[in-house]
Amino acid sequence: AGFRRPAAEPGPAVPQGLIRAARKSGQLNLSGRNLSEVPEHVWRINLDTPEEAHQNLSFGAADRWWEQTDLTKLILASNKLQCLSEDVKLLPALTVLDVHDNQLTSLPSALGQLENLQKLDVSHNKLKSIPEELMQLSHLKSLLLHHNELSHLPDGFGQLVNLEELDLSNNHLTDIPTSFALLINLVRLNLACNQLKNLPADISAMKSLRQLDCTKNYLETVPSKLATMASLEQLYLRKNKLRSLPEFPSCKLLKELHAGENQIEILNAENLKHLNSLSVLELRDNKIKSVPDEITLLQKLERLDLANNDISRLPYRLGNLPQLKFLALEGNPLRTIRRDLLQKGTQELLKYLRSKIQDDVTSPNEEPPVTAMTLPSESRINMHAITSLKLLEYSEKQAAVIPDEMFNAVRSNPVATVNFSKNQLNEIPPRIVELKDSVCDVNLGFNKISSISLELCMLHKLTHLDIRNNFLTSLPEEMEALTRLQVINLSFNRFKVFPSVLYHIVALETILLSNNQVGSIDPLQLKKMDKLGTLDLQNNDLLQVPPELGNCETLRTLLLEGNPFRTPRAAILAKGTAAVLEYLRSRIPT
Repeated sequence: AGFRRPAAEPGPAVPQGLIRAARKSGQLNLSGRNLSEVPEHVWRINLDTPEEAHQNLSFGAADRWWEQTDLTKLILASNKLQCLSEDVKLLPALTVLDVHDNQLTSLPSALGQLENLQKLDVSHNKLKSIPEELMQLSHLKSLLLHHNELSHLPDGFGQLVNLEELDLSNNHLTDIPTSFALLINLVRLNLACNQLKNLPADISAMKSLRQLDCTKNYLETVPSKLATMASLEQLYLRKNKLRSLPEFPSCKLLKELHAGENQIEILNAENLKHLNSLSVLELRDNKIKSVPDEITLLQKLERLDLANNDISRLPYRLGNLPQLKFLALEGNPLRTIRRDLLQKGTQELLKYLRSKIQDDVTSPNEEPPVTAMTLPSESRINMHAITSLKLLEYSEKQAAVIPDEMFNAVRSNPVATVNFSKNQLNEIPPRIVELKDSVCDVNLGFNKISSISLELCMLHKLTHLDIRNNFLTSLPEEMEALTRLQVINLSFNRFKVFPSVLYHIVALETILLSNNQVGSIDPLQLKKMDKLGTLDLQNNDLLQVPPELGNCETLRTLLLEGNPFRTPRAAILAKGTAAVLEYLRSRIPT
């Protein structure tokens, strides 16, 4: 019959049946059992004579305990372990040790004696350092250290020569040991979400590396030697401080290059012309002004994301890229492509670009013909833009005020779009109210505006308002009068609270509020906004996400990364909006 466990044994119960099965299979899974420590008989599983041997029982052939297997796989994940015993050395046959999602602050030096260990997962703990002894694990192939509190790594890291996968993301690392150059079998390296200001050039010696993720660090440059990494297939450089892209003469296999949310201003032919295998090029949210014709050499390109840059003109030959399935261009001051065309999707856009290729041939550099007359676009006021494009533009002039002659020139012409971005405006030009019967799109981004004027609140036809990168801390209640407003971009301002007036503008479909200091949101008010499809709250100060937000079922895109809340975890955020909303709904108290 069932035997009771000896009363003297410490720690939570581990059922004898599990131990017995582990002796046969060599595998023991104790995950999610609320263990605050590992019972001693687990470490001694292959040393002590099993309990059943003391009973006077007749064993069947299947139960011969003396034919036990050494433990090779031990899973202790999702418990409450604060430390691991040095007794781990009593399991020398271990090839897999998984202790992720515990509360470990350190690791035992005895780990270095597990010479057969191939996979070690200590992610999602509270580790501040790694014991030097770990560097002795010469057979280790996979080392997962993400989501800890590591600020430095042992210099001897390069001794782990058989390592193929190394995840150090979501720590506090400020530099990388130069010995990383010795990791010549490494295939995947994840350094995302640390505090790296540069990468050592020696990293280029990792000749097997296929995937390098440096997302969300403080990189201002990438070592030019990176371009010699012949095996590299995926390179993630998003959310850094890069001003330019490296050239990639040897990266013939590079398939994906992600460099969005940087400060890249120039895209050169040299950056592109060698990337014959590239299928994804993601450069959104930069400051790129033009796209070189050489982009048409990327014959395998399937996704091209250039949204939210400063691009005014595109090479029409882009339309000829044979594999292109996704092209994002919104948020650029494109002269030649109407906004409604941008919203029709990639195929329509490519068709339009192909239809214009003939125009490109006649004026390759768009140089104006030399005549005795000054062309209107070269005078201070572009009358052609006002009358034909219904556009009033005075951007990138570093101007503190908009000259009166700009408003005077409008006269009775109905202007639909106003672009006063990238100046030094301290306030919204009062005369903007003169355009109230026609203007529907206003861009005041990248100025020094600290408050919204009542004049702006009178633009009753306004549908799009871009006022990102200013000094705003609040919005006036009078904005409630903007009943047609669909899209508002308030990112990179100084909001500490979610502007309450937005809850009352029911036509809103998109609210972009990233990179502010917003501390909370009201899910019940958001639920009333039945047109709201996109809510971007990345990089704010949200300490918690209210579960009721899950009831906002109209949301198609909810962006929450870069906030200090603990749940939902990054793994859930990575699954996308539907999964996040479902998770939140599951947390609503019933």
